[in-house]
Amino acid sequence: MDFEKDFGTLDRQVLSEQIAQRLLDMIREKKLRPGDRLPPERDLAAMMQVSRPSLREALRALSIMHIIENRRRLGTFITSLEPEAMVENISFILSLDVPTLVNVIEARKIIEPSLAAMAATKISAEQIEELEACVRRSEEMVQDPQAFIECDQEIHRRIAEAAQNNILSVFMNSIHHVSRYSRQKTTEIPEVPVRTLEDHRRLFKAIQNHNPEEASRVMREHLDFVEQRLIERGAQPQTAVAEDRHE
Repeated sequence: MDFEKDFGTLDRQVLSEQIAQRLLDMIREKKLRPGDRLPPERDLAAMMQVSRPSLREALRALSIMHIIENRRRLGTFITSLEPEAMVENISFILSLDVPTLVNVIEARKIIEPSLAAMAATKISAEQIEELEACVRRSEEMVQDPQAFIECDQEIHRRIAEAAQNNILSVFMNSIHHVSRYSRQKTTEIPEVPVRTLEDHRRLFKAIQNHNPEEASRVMREHLDFVEQRLIERGAQPQTAVAEDRHE
């Protein structure tokens, strides 16, 4: 690799975000790959013609994102870039941002009713048995939030698999980790697990009966309900503050 050419130079007044973006661009362009070692900090700062403090700030941000890692006495390396590692910090971001959680559910509303409908027409007898077992487990775990979330995700994953559409499955997988944090937020709302369990039963019945219209309708109604509860919960702190100010 021609480090001087590939890393390029940046304006001396560049923000650390721009430095980070340059490195991310190089990863997307395959000029940097998992396991590659970055040049030493002093050399890299000289190549990009930026200050070392600005470079450190950019590298620190990339480290938090699990894009790079510092190995003691060895240097700084591009990580394996595994999605599971890179989204670990998303839970904190999403916990502060109800609109983002709503966006996640909106994305699910576009994809999952179609997956449910296709699953109802394509699901095998074996997959029906597996899905029923998942629903039964969720009934047992309704009082255990974390276990219930695991069951919830498995039910939706099995429905996606039964749909037998690789493209839609890819889209679903891309929001799988983010939707976990959405579920953690909504499961805190008392009525959501109970309603979710009811929806799981209705959804299973529609798929078992090979009724695509009913399966799609139940899935959309379920996601509409969760979205509304989330919006209401997001508004509660502001309402409470407003009431406090009037007292």
